Amino acid sequence: MQKPVLISGIQPTGKLHLGNYLGVLENFVHLQNLKKDGSSEQKHDCYFFVADLHSLTENTDQEEKLEQIKKTASIVRAFGVGKVEEGREGEKVNTFFLQSAVPAHSELAIILNNLTPFAELQRMTQFKDKSKDQSKNINVGLFDYPVLMAADILLYNASFVPVGDDQSQHLELARTIARKFNSKFGKTFNEPEPLFSDIPRVMSLDDPKKKMSKSRPEGCLFLDDSPETIMKKIKRAVTDSGNEIEYGPKKKPAISNLMNIYSAVIKNRLIKGVAKDIENEYKGKGYSKFKEDLALGIINLYKRVKTQEEKITDKVLKELETGSKEANRVASKRIKEIKDRMGLPLLNLS
Repeated sequence: MQKPVLISGIQPTGKLHLGNYLGVLENFVHLQNLKKDGSSEQKHDCYFFVADLHSLTENTDQEEKLEQIKKTASIVRAFGVGKVEEGREGEKVNTFFLQSAVPAHSELAIILNNLTPFAELQRMTQFKDKSKDQSKNINVGLFDYPVLMAADILLYNASFVPVGDDQSQHLELARTIARKFNSKFGKTFNEPEPLFSDIPRVMSLDDPKKKMSKSRPEGCLFLDDSPETIMKKIKRAVTDSGNEIEYGPKKKPAISNLMNIYSAVIKNRLIKGVAKDIENEYKGKGYSKFKEDLALGIINLYKRVKTQEEKITDKVLKELETGSKEANRVASKRIKEIKDRMGLPLLNLS
């Protein structure tokens, strides 16, 4: 019996940070390792891709783009995402690939554009936000980003997509497009369901009301930050009034954000299960000791990832190539089925 497909991707733009790790990578590692009840077999057929087509909306020269793809792929693999294992019957259970190496992504996006109302794309809040960030480069790709994202998902007939709340609007559009296509051409696509992470959103160290982002470098813990930089940023992180380590996102949002990070990085648990333990551990010790321990925990995490990254860097492009061939095999079959439904293939050139 075919397992439900789980798909996610990450853009090779700029530098990855702790928010990417906790919100995307760690969550996907957890999901890809889930087993069926009472079985050693994985619960999902997992696809994870480096979304280099999506990253074209930003201005980056060719050499830098290639380096970003390799760097991103290496870090993603260092965290354990996309690891290819053998199932009980020898089948591949994870496919790690490069988006642009699978032409069907672009082809399906063009097809789906014709089912997407212009007004729907105008409503997308992420387009509005990104337009402000790159006001001198508001291109059509940025506007059409959600349709390409829908193609990424629907091409593999995904049942589930791990998303943060900032991507839920895009996923709902993908569901709408799938519904329209199915209504017009017959049942072809699943309507993918969101899988929201239990991990709280990581907020900026300098403003707990804003999401951790590369656009706020002083409040962002980049994965290539030095130990000295990490310690400095954590020590400078804003805190709340008082000096007690207490969890309460509304009353004490700054220290609660740091406790979220502490619980995930050091305790390897969700905050709701360890908040009281952390409070008791640092009772009477104040912010300074807590911040120092948190910084050391992050430094140790980054060291482990760096060690793994160095091991994988030389072979990551080969892994992407192998995974892309598999993804292309699946996608080519799917795009033919989709075009058959639409009456498009008049010629057979194979």
